[in-house]
Amino acid sequence: MPTAFPGAPEPDAPRGPEKPKKKSAGRNLRAAIGVGVGLGAVILASLFVYKPVFVGVIAIAVVVGLWELTSRLAERKDIRVPLVPLAVGGTAMVVAGYVRGAEGAWVAMALTALAVLVWRMTDAPENYLRDVTAGVFAAFYVPFLATFVALMLAAEDDGPQRVLTFLLLTVVSDTGAYAVGWRFGTHKLAPRISPGKTREGLVGALLFAMVAGALCMQFLIKDGAWWQGLLLGLAVAASATLGDLGESMIKRDLGIKDMGTLLPGHGGIMDRLDSLLPTAPVVWLLFVIFVGAG
Repeated sequence: MPTAFPGAPEPDAPRGPEKPKKKSAGRNLRAAIGVGVGLGAVILASLFVYKPVFVGVIAIAVVVGLWELTSRLAERKDIRVPLVPLAVGGTAMVVAGYVRGAEGAWVAMALTALAVLVWRMTDAPENYLRDVTAGVFAAFYVPFLATFVALMLAAEDDGPQRVLTFLLLTVVSDTGAYAVGWRFGTHKLAPRISPGKTREGLVGALLFAMVAGALCMQFLIKDGAWWQGLLLGLAVAASATLGDLGESMIKRDLGIKDMGTLLPGHGGIMDRLDSLLPTAPVVWLLFVIFVGAG
């Protein structure tokens, strides 16, 4: 049949049903797996061979995390946080927590905050309150929260097992959230903060972490019980999700996707610590309640 007028375009050919787009992880999966396996090997080797070496691993992660955080604050917000007193004080916090317990960690935290206030006095007075406030926040957010991992490690009976349980549950929670959310996620959890997170993913995180918690408390922790592991897993899934959302808020405020590029497929150190840091004090406290300080 001729067209309605000369030069008119031919009708479009009939199209078949559109194929659904495949979901993408959004990162280099091979690199992410390789880096994850390498980090896991370093952590396990240092954790079970010689405890002080693992304390050093925590301190290194803290210093690198502080460097990433302070660098992004300076680049994106022109907030000048003094890194030297934070790095020295953060290392002191981790060591003090391992050697002297919670009391030592609090004293080191207070001295670090004081050092930040004094160190910043050597610069111009403009924006002093802004800079030192950010510095005290950084001291609390990274090294102080990480100190609770050292407190878990210090338990004489099963310190390495407590740290391993903490790491496993956090990783399992993140994995459960990703796997279930990727496959079944349709309802956004917090679209303004992290559009990729779904309510279905949160359910997956809860289920995965609770099962792993029951197994870890029953078989890894001295005098632990499976029902305690269910509660532990529930708390870990909640704190890990909140920690991830918290760092997403920080990154959205800064206008960045990742805190760094040190770990291929993962971003920076802080992008791996986001769910671990707020979870550490929660797990430490529940261990103390359930089985004692060790």
